Amino acid sequence: MTISFPPNSRRWLPGLAAVLLLAGMQPAAAQQSAGFEFRPVAKVVQGSDTLRQAWVGGLNSPQFSNLDLNADQQPDLLVFDRISNRVLPFLSVATVTGRAWQFAPEYASLFPAGLRSWVLLRDYDCDGRPDLFTADERGSNIRVFRNEPDAQGRPAFRLITNTLTYAVQGFGNINIAVGGDNMPAIEDVDGDGRLDIVTTEFGTNTPGLYMYRNTSTAACGGLSFGLGSDYWGGVRICGHGCGGFTFAPDQCRPAPLRPTHNTGYNLAVFDVDGDGRADLLTGRTNCAEITILRNVGTAQQAQFSAAGLNAPAPFNGQAPRVPNLPAAYPADVNFDGLPDLLLAPNLFDNRDNNDTVDTRNAVQLYRNTGAATGPKLAREPAGFLHPDMLDVGEQAAPTFADLDGDGLIDMLVGGLNRPDGGGLFRAALRYYRNVGTRQQPVFKLLDADYLGLSRRKLAALRPVLADLNEDGQPDLLYSSFSLKGGGGTVSYVLNTAAAGQPAAFDLAAAVELPNLPNQRYTMPAVADVDGDGHPDLLLGVTGASAAFPGGPLRYYRNSGTGELSQRFQLENNDYGQLRNSDGTLPGFLSPVVADFDRDGRPDLLTAATDGTIQFFADLRTQPAAFAGRTNIVFNPLSQQLEAARWGGSFDMRLVPAAADVNDDGVPELFLGQETGGISSFVGRGGLITSSPAPIVRSGPEVRVFPNPATAQATVEATEPVRLTVLDLLGRTVRPQTLPARVHQVSVAGLATGMYLIRCQNEAGSVRVQRLEVK
Repeated sequence: MTISFPPNSRRWLPGLAAVLLLAGMQPAAAQQSAGFEFRPVAKVVQGSDTLRQAWVGGLNSPQFSNLDLNADQQPDLLVFDRISNRVLPFLSVATVTGRAWQFAPEYASLFPAGLRSWVLLRDYDCDGRPDLFTADERGSNIRVFRNEPDAQGRPAFRLITNTLTYAVQGFGNINIAVGGDNMPAIEDVDGDGRLDIVTTEFGTNTPGLYMYRNTSTAACGGLSFGLGSDYWGGVRICGHGCGGFTFAPDQCRPAPLRPTHNTGYNLAVFDVDGDGRADLLTGRTNCAEITILRNVGTAQQAQFSAAGLNAPAPFNGQAPRVPNLPAAYPADVNFDGLPDLLLAPNLFDNRDNNDTVDTRNAVQLYRNTGAATGPKLAREPAGFLHPDMLDVGEQAAPTFADLDGDGLIDMLVGGLNRPDGGGLFRAALRYYRNVGTRQQPVFKLLDADYLGLSRRKLAALRPVLADLNEDGQPDLLYSSFSLKGGGGTVSYVLNTAAAGQPAAFDLAAAVELPNLPNQRYTMPAVADVDGDGHPDLLLGVTGASAAFPGGPLRYYRNSGTGELSQRFQLENNDYGQLRNSDGTLPGFLSPVVADFDRDGRPDLLTAATDGTIQFFADLRTQPAAFAGRTNIVFNPLSQQLEAARWGGSFDMRLVPAAADVNDDGVPELFLGQETGGISSFVGRGGLITSSPAPIVRSGPEVRVFPNPATAQATVEATEPVRLTVLDLLGRTVRPQTLPARVHQVSVAGLATGMYLIRCQNEAGSVRVQRLEVK
């Protein structure tokens, strides 16, 4: 490697330390906080499809709204997943074939923390910027955040009220109660330009519809409401059957027999048939059908009838179906400026349904092919967003190793598969073989039920590929529990293949590890914790019990002798003494160990049910009560490390895994999610204190001209190279290219200063040349 230092090198030399690692040189000490940045690190192929957004993380109960996220005057898309309470932003980006949606998780930081139950973006003050309506912390009331853009024109939200109310003469203001399981419709119902609210009557199983009319005196905007109707549209939802309604002013059945309200209702108001009147779309718990009620009244005085039930085209008397508790969302998703209609399950959990609801590719899209004054809906059979994602259904748990003996890292994903004929979900392993190269992995799905494990009727499968018997081959360790009942177990299957051959596992030879907590949803990780050369076991648990007291993380030391099943002995039942800020135990704690900061020593990373992801550097030198940090995810918008914004809920399980899949010497982080997908992250920064790696001095000759450059530079090499442009903090400012001898590098938009051109040939040799931008 050749690096020439200019006479004025003192002004840029201090930043060089962060770059030397990327260039192949490792100084003895270079301090920078370790972190991670979301990035699709590999292509994923399923069948004949290369998934365009493989690493989004899956969806279970998505809700959809439009707003401009990046101030480019294009409507972007916000998806809020109800089960995980996760904000998923998507940018509208230009492509060679038109516009497309691009996952942009960095924009999640622009939204308030702690969102739950439902999120709808609606412009209440008519300033052209959608504001945020959502449930309060209890889930019953409506709180509102006003969109007040930041200096860059991006959304910023300020809390306006924790509770929307309506005025009642003689009683003052009363809260508009939605109910924790319900979702209201927030639209201009009566056509006066102001947002109204329609919700179900709270506290009954045969509710009518309450319409709260916006009574603001301004020509547009405001959050003042009055009760417009307690029997809106003349309809009441009956408790029997999924399509049960009454259109007369009587009850569905005698009042004394009415049960207490114990289910959820989702409402949406949308002019389905284009007649200028607001129609009603409603779904309910334990029902797959979403019903459309055609408004045969007026915009100011809605009226629904039995004849209008599912009558508008394209439904024509046939209710559309989604897996369960359907909801409808008007949003422009095909970039034509017209509101389309999305239907999706709005489950608040899948537990009450015993994991029988298949949420894969569950979003239905009805594209609006009409004019702005008259919607015309046509169903898109391919669905929306889901087909572009890796999504195994629920509870994705990835692990990595070379399974076919070709020297490339492959991927196994534990998850829930729906068996043929329906019934409960069963745990299965999906095998993705790496059919790419060392530097450019491509994971191709070869087997959706690897080893036929689904026949064992297990749930909560957490696989770990690790060399347990120290023969140089990856073995399979997994935790699970039986659908027939009982507690959880941790078992292993040894790989009996010869070195360099495809892995050979015999499930009939699986061995259960003894003396472990018989809890469900235990989370294992394998690592040499004490540095004696033997693989130890860390086990995340859901809590303590009389039989198994302790904390959320247990350390089982490998003695290195005797039968393998007997080698793991409890060393510490409260390893790290990990606690939440209020002193409680983290739930569903899941650990992974890897040298994330590249200092030659193992680090610990944990994920908990509330979405907290913590990093503990050098676990062997940590104090008894581990000291970690949560600001570990790099946000390109703020250029800072921030806490993860990947959701969090009572039942959410996050499963981290680590592997260097692109052979760059740095482990990538993969986060398996409750929603069935996986998100991938690359490492950033780190502390380098291990022995320096050999410096690569051979490689292609490289010439950069003109230098300095003002608009464009040419990089010419003696052989094909991949080119990356870095700033002096080691940050990529131009991503890696495909191999070529000559590259044209645009410097438009780069700040004046010094940059490094990193060129790597197919053999891995690196040359670095400086480039000055004026």
